[in-house]
Amino acid sequence: MVPIDDKQRVTATDSAIALIEEIRKDHPDILFHQSGGCCDGSSPMCYPADDFIVGDQDVKLGEIAGVPVYISASQFEAWKHTQLIIDVVPGRGGMFSLDNGREKRFLTRSRMLGLEGT
Repeated sequence: MVPIDDKQRVTATDSAIALIEEIRKDHPDILFHQSGGCCDGSSPMCYPADDFIVGDQDVKLGEIAGVPVYISASQFEAWKHTQLIIDVVPGRGGMFSLDNGREKRFLTRSRMLGLEGT
């Protein structure tokens, strides 16, 4: 895992935290990995922690509601000045993501770091 500084690079809305709590009733130990595109767009994918291998080139952005959030090092390089905000919208999650089948899904919003008042 690639270390980064301690700026708050990831946060979550109240709706996202509520969905995390709902998922943890079925899967107590979970993690997020920010998808890099392809099949699931750029959705944050939620997995059981023991079903996902965090790679040497994954970056831990931080934690939301006690759940670690990772991103690939190459994607982090492109988004390194950005804060990710995990939110929830109506719809279906990615095929293997734990939000699938709940009629709501996680969505990543973003803003530039240092623009907390905007």
